[in-house]
Amino acid sequence: MKRDPRVTKVGSILRRTSLDELPQLLNVINGTMSMVGPRPPLMSEVAGYDDDVRRRLLVKPGMTGLWQVSGRSDLSWQESVRLDLNYVDNWSPLLDLRILARTANAVIRGTGAY
Repeated sequence: MKRDPRVTKVGSILRRTSLDELPQLLNVINGTMSMVGPRPPLMSEVAGYDDDVRRRLLVKPGMTGLWQVSGRSDLSWQESVRLDLNYVDNWSPLLDLRILARTANAVIRGTGAY
């Protein structure tokens, strides 16, 4: 959400520059996350998923993904789910490489990061 009252000025900078994502590298190293994939959901969110949305859980969650490089928080929930399902249905090593390449550009631009 834009102008989230819970986020401090320092936190805002960390989010905008995506530095707040760095601790997740530990999850990648220990194997609970991958570099690319849908964002890990909260258990309370999963409880409300319909069967189609639940397909997002078929792949390991990732630090970056299609929706992050396609607009981040500027996208609607429906658009984010559509992109995640597109990733699940069309996964390939080449797709992961393309997303990783686009991630650098998305981080530098900072668009949609609040």
